Amino acid sequence: MERIKTDICVIGAGSGGLSVAAGAVQMGASVVLLEGHKMGGDCLNYGCVPSKALIAAGKHAHAMTTGAAYGVAPVEPVVDYAAAMEHVAGVIKGIEPHDSIERFEALGVKVISEYGRFISPTEVRAGNTIITARRFVVSTGSSPMVPPIPGLDKVDYLTNENLFELRERPEHLLVIGGGPIGMEMAQAHVRLGSKVTVLEGLNVLGHEDPELATIALEKLRAEGVEIVEGAMVSEVVGSAGVTVHTSDGAEYRGSHVLIAVGRKPNTDKLDLDKSGIKTNQHGVIVDSGLKTTNKRVYAIGDVAGGMKFTHVAGYHAGVIIRSALFGLPAKATDKHIPWATYTDPEIAHVGMSEAQAIATYGGKVEVLRFEYAENDRARAERNTKGLIKVMVLKGKPIGASIVGTQAGELIQTWALVIANGLKIGAVAAMVAPYPTLGEINKRVAGQYYTPRLFENARVKRFVRFVQRFL
Repeated sequence: MERIKTDICVIGAGSGGLSVAAGAVQMGASVVLLEGHKMGGDCLNYGCVPSKALIAAGKHAHAMTTGAAYGVAPVEPVVDYAAAMEHVAGVIKGIEPHDSIERFEALGVKVISEYGRFISPTEVRAGNTIITARRFVVSTGSSPMVPPIPGLDKVDYLTNENLFELRERPEHLLVIGGGPIGMEMAQAHVRLGSKVTVLEGLNVLGHEDPELATIALEKLRAEGVEIVEGAMVSEVVGSAGVTVHTSDGAEYRGSHVLIAVGRKPNTDKLDLDKSGIKTNQHGVIVDSGLKTTNKRVYAIGDVAGGMKFTHVAGYHAGVIIRSALFGLPAKATDKHIPWATYTDPEIAHVGMSEAQAIATYGGKVEVLRFEYAENDRARAERNTKGLIKVMVLKGKPIGASIVGTQAGELIQTWALVIANGLKIGAVAAMVAPYPTLGEINKRVAGQYYTPRLFENARVKRFVRFVQRFL
């Protein structure tokens, strides 16, 4: 049995773990990285990257059917589903070198291709190696939650972990779960020629602003996605395809079923009880500095039980590097963390939602609104279905929500504003190139000043007074 002593031992080579390992070793720390599966984790291999690549394929197919308004005759696309999935695989392959063992070993990281599990509060075993470290970082991510639906274990169901292995297009894809993953894949597949039915036990996109979600779902329904809300699945039967039964007695038949009901933290291989680390149903319990109940051990990203996004894991990495390498106080917050759902139209959000802001601050909050239809670039491209809301408290934005084309790009301005505590005037004073969708951010900021300047009797009296002397 080999024994290694190191400054930092990172368990899990997903987005967060790779960021910690690369940052720490380049700043002089000795680092051991443990990964028993694929480098790059869920995001590169099963999540963000392949899903967005497949969405891009669906976007091109959809564009071929929607050109009439631009003077381009619509044609029915000939979709080679296998080639679309090879495109997905090619995108992953192109990114793999950046996350590879070879790159990290070249940086000076010792990479061990084994799962890590605690054998004491100060030691982790990976294969035939025992690692003692000054600090451990648990960054094992999450995996698809598979609910205990009767009969599901008897059918070949899909999750995001095996969906991209398909090479034959599903004739009729049943999607159980109407969250972001389910709705993104539903729209991508209907655009690529599959029939798609989404079954959601509660409300589809239920964590989004209801007004914004309604705008997005109108588009998905118009494209042919069948959406059934309040559909509690009671049984799955796998004969002649797949049949899904719901508690109200309805049944839905398809060729394939995709399970997209959420994520669960990857803690089962870690033997956390041997290290004194406590968990709950959401994941590893951490304090504001991302330390676990064993103060030698940090947990970051999905496994830490908070917001499950790749960019959150990267942010967490930066927080703990300040603490673990330099001994500086560092705390994580989610108040400035944006997220996006990559349907068409996209939905993006940062900070407080309208409902949260009003519930917290009541009438002190101003909700600024601006429609995409008032933006000239959106008109030129006929992408006028969209809306932005910005929640403002005492002149400072505390939240923003957007639905529309490139919402995920537009939200970044508001993430910057909220992260740095800027006032609404900082965006209103910005000069945006014309014509761009970016003007939407400037125009909604300008709404803050409309009642103060253009609908203000005092201002009008003062201007009339000054005009006497000019």
